[in-house]
Amino acid sequence: MDKTGIIVDIYDAAINIDIGKKGFAASGKEQEGRISYEDGLTKALCCFKKVQDSEDPYTIMLAEYTFISQELEICNELDKTTLRSLIKAVHSFNDAFLALKVVENAALYQGADKTHPHTKKHRIHGYPKDSFHIACISHKIRLKNTLRSPGIDHVEKALLKQRVANLSTAQKEYIEKQKKALGI
Repeated sequence: MDKTGIIVDIYDAAINIDIGKKGFAASGKEQEGRISYEDGLTKALCCFKKVQDSEDPYTIMLAEYTFISQELEICNELDKTTLRSLIKAVHSFNDAFLALKVVENAALYQGADKTHPHTKKHRIHGYPKDSFHIACISHKIRLKNTLRSPGIDHVEKALLKQRVANLSTAQKEYIEKQKKALGI
């Protein structure tokens, strides 16, 4: 899979979605806005499906990170709630990328495993609920909350559901990395 091409496509899709939303609000630009919006959603959905098919946690997280970074770039500065949410998501994903590096090194990860409590609330299927899992869990909650918002059309809902599914796939594959790192 060409990661660079997927990332560029996700970036373009996010731009088209934004241009489309702004077109809806501009008198006389509704039709162009609708076309740009739907093209962006369709392109993003296609990209996120390809990314899920890769079953690579890094690629999945990179795609999601690219999308939320672009959302942050184009977010209206007056929308403080969304800005805070996106900034928190970006920071959370930065931590998740660090966890992905550590899990690739069995010796490091075995040490990290000892630093996580062994109680159920700090574990997922017996493995540490580290920053990778925390990023996925919190971002899935954010996406699911957005899904509950009124006025979302069926294509945007499909995209949000795909992104949630991608994060679940990333977690499943990350657990496999955890198993390998811990020698299980």
